[in-house]
Amino acid sequence: MMKTLLVSVSALSLAVLMSASAGAQDSGTITKAVGGYSFEDAAKEAEGTKNFHSADGHLTFAIVTHTAGNGFFDPVYVGATVAGNMIGAKILLLGSESPTDDPAREIEILNQVIQDPTIDGLILTTPQVGAYDDIVKTAEKNGIPVATTNSFDPKIHNRLGLSHTGQDASAAAIAGQALAQCLADNKITKGSIIFPNDTGMGNIEVNNRVTSAYGATVAALKAAGTLDNFKVDAGPESVGIPADANDPVNSIIGLIEQRGDVVGAFAANNVFTPALVKAIAQLKMGGKICSYGFDLGPAQQEGMKSGDLTGALGQQPFLQGFWPVMQLYLQIDRGISAANLDTRAQLVTKDTVGNIGKRFEN
Repeated sequence: MMKTLLVSVSALSLAVLMSASAGAQDSGTITKAVGGYSFEDAAKEAEGTKNFHSADGHLTFAIVTHTAGNGFFDPVYVGATVAGNMIGAKILLLGSESPTDDPAREIEILNQVIQDPTIDGLILTTPQVGAYDDIVKTAEKNGIPVATTNSFDPKIHNRLGLSHTGQDASAAAIAGQALAQCLADNKITKGSIIFPNDTGMGNIEVNNRVTSAYGATVAALKAAGTLDNFKVDAGPESVGIPADANDPVNSIIGLIEQRGDVVGAFAANNVFTPALVKAIAQLKMGGKICSYGFDLGPAQQEGMKSGDLTGALGQQPFLQGFWPVMQLYLQIDRGISAANLDTRAQLVTKDTVGNIGKRFEN
């Protein structure tokens, strides 16, 4: 009797499931919006999109960076190209030829680009706060939508109306916390921890990174009950110990030799991180110091492989090229604007550096 009942219940359950499945196929498919239009028609590109602004039958976007000479922005350009291919847009890849930050050259290029009648959209990096207002105003006057990427200028003209793709400076806390953990893992119980930076570069984003990393290191050491054993120095305003961006290697070597007991270091950009790698290599301190930095360029990757850099934060630069192109397209075709994207941070170490760059993404 019990066996017969179980079989009957199982058969009933199977029938219910089959009925539900059939119902989903018959009535669960959504073919039209509540408003009555079809999703297929709504997904089509607007008729006038390809003739926006320049009216030449295709969209042309320019992306301009402040340093195209050190390899960091290579994945940015790849991401922009991928996005351009997807939407059928021409992408002009432009930027300062310098291997170090060169906002002046970037601005020179931008002033030429915004006068080009074939440009339908502009993407720019903004490392120098307050230097890009006239460019944005002129672009708007000329009918060219603007998106910013990578570095962030909080006071730029029409900030709330512009989309931004980039890493919030608070992500540097990941490296600051990792630095403290590295000291604990290596049973380093005392010494100096330095945060070199050149605030004269005018890059508020980098300054904020130093502050975030410094705060995270201090918090982690305090939580472990070891803060009093260390001298954690990010300068009097917590934006970095003064160093020379024109001679970063010797600046860092000087700081390490002057302190005499440096056990940890953090560098916040692509100027001082490669310099930190070289300084540690020259002083033969690889493996003896917990060293962290920013970006995942060739120098950083080689530093991690050699042991002269403990870890580095990647800021997903592929996305910093890909999303601004898509954002400008959506702004033109859909009227969607100011949709920001935080690319966060990816902590890479010697154990994981081999996974970087296989698809040109980092």
